[in-house]
Amino acid sequence: MQKRKLGNSDLEVSAIGLGCMGLSYGYGPATETKEAIKLIRTAFEHGVTLFDTAEAYGPYKNEELLGEALAPFREKVVIATKFGFEFNTEGGQSGMNSRSDHIRIVAEAALKRLRTDVIDLFYQHRVDPDVPIEDVAGAVKELIEEGKVKHFGLSEASALTIRRAHTVQPVTALQSEYSLWWREPEQEIIPTLEELGIGFVPFSPLGKGYLTGAINEATTFDSKDFRNIVPRFTAEARKANQTLVDLLSGIAAKKGSTSAQIALAWLLVQKPWIVPIPGTTKLHRLDENIRAADVTLTSDELREIEEAVSKIEVHGDRYPAHLQARVGR
Repeated sequence: MQKRKLGNSDLEVSAIGLGCMGLSYGYGPATETKEAIKLIRTAFEHGVTLFDTAEAYGPYKNEELLGEALAPFREKVVIATKFGFEFNTEGGQSGMNSRSDHIRIVAEAALKRLRTDVIDLFYQHRVDPDVPIEDVAGAVKELIEEGKVKHFGLSEASALTIRRAHTVQPVTALQSEYSLWWREPEQEIIPTLEELGIGFVPFSPLGKGYLTGAINEATTFDSKDFRNIVPRFTAEARKANQTLVDLLSGIAAKKGSTSAQIALAWLLVQKPWIVPIPGTTKLHRLDENIRAADVTLTSDELREIEEAVSKIEVHGDRYPAHLQARVGR
């Protein structure tokens, strides 16, 4: 597996990481623990060194899973986790909380669940409108000075917020959605990251599975699957967006690869400091995603993709309104 550095930092990771959320949360029933551990360890054996989790995934269960799975080779991997929410007794989110004292509490608990003495990359999961970002950055800076955290990250933050945080504690990475069907970061976010030397870790690089071609208008999701409330995943939107999937499928067929691999290879070629984190619960999909790092898109192929995508209107918002309100603050 090729390696990349996140921005100007010294944090070197595999060119493709593993988003672990879906093993515990968000896409239906949690994967059986033994199988989830096997998948995580197989990813490591195939060169993946960046593993992404959060206290919110479960909550807590995904961090515990990673702690157990990665314990045998903890020093050889980079673990990213997140803070920023509070949870009720039923495990649901009860609001945002990025106050300094709460960040410290979350960090201490995450260290125990992850079975480690340091968090490699600590993201604010969503920007808290009630807490100045300078205070958030300052709290993480203290944890870095104490050796409990190595790097500070933000998720779904605006360009202005990134700049404000960066003046207090250098931001190593921004995690936000970015893919061939969500290119908004190209407008302000990517230029800002490039200027400041910050890495970019796109989540949902395969459009929550849609860009793989495995989902169509007739697909039904588990009752616990997050996609049931996403406007972009209504049957009508899936039917309307099939044009994009067909485009990827055609290019993939000519290269002897898969649609997923083309989508990931496209992301990798955008900037050398972009590290996508596709998630999966299936070993064959894991292998497919990892092999995307070996797919090279020619300038002609990139031009073909760009020209075709520019003519496609993607239908449906990527979040329901109440979740979209948390983005870009």
